[in-house]
Amino acid sequence: MKLSKVFVVLGAVLFVFGICSAAAGQEKATPQEIVAKVQAATNTLAKATAAKSGEASLKQFSEKQSPWVFKDSYVFVLDCSSNTMAAHPIKPELVGKDITAIKDTKGTSFFGQLCEATKRPSGVWVEYWWPKPGEKEGSRKISYALNASGTPYVVSAGIYDDKITIAELEKTTNTK
Repeated sequence: MKLSKVFVVLGAVLFVFGICSAAAGQEKATPQEIVAKVQAATNTLAKATAAKSGEASLKQFSEKQSPWVFKDSYVFVLDCSSNTMAAHPIKPELVGKDITAIKDTKGTSFFGQLCEATKRPSGVWVEYWWPKPGEKEGSRKISYALNASGTPYVVSAGIYDDKITIAELEKTTNTK
């Protein structure tokens, strides 16, 4: 009787471990998920701006507990007309800051490159070095940015990846 209980407990532990391992393997956002989230966020902002509730809709992009924070990524919003960070769920201290003064961990200014999305209907992919949430050291991050139609906002999200190229990423958005 005791041996059967041990096997039941052992089986339950292995089952839970297997589920956790599978979930951990799925926590990395894909480029396709990044593009989909950014497109959904631009649609949300465009509709809110058309309905005259743009400022209120920005708040959701500054909340850690929102659909815009997902897997190992998050959506952030730039106001490229005023060169400021409009919303950031992980680093709220960046909101309202001049993005032209913000540099990555290698000392490179990159937000201007993200603002290039205002000139490209299919958006842009930009590479820079940024700390992963909870870390201090920078890791290679590639973010996709897309202009929210009819707004001053550019919406962006990214992935941490050491190998994927910008050319490969551009295939997910048909950028040229």
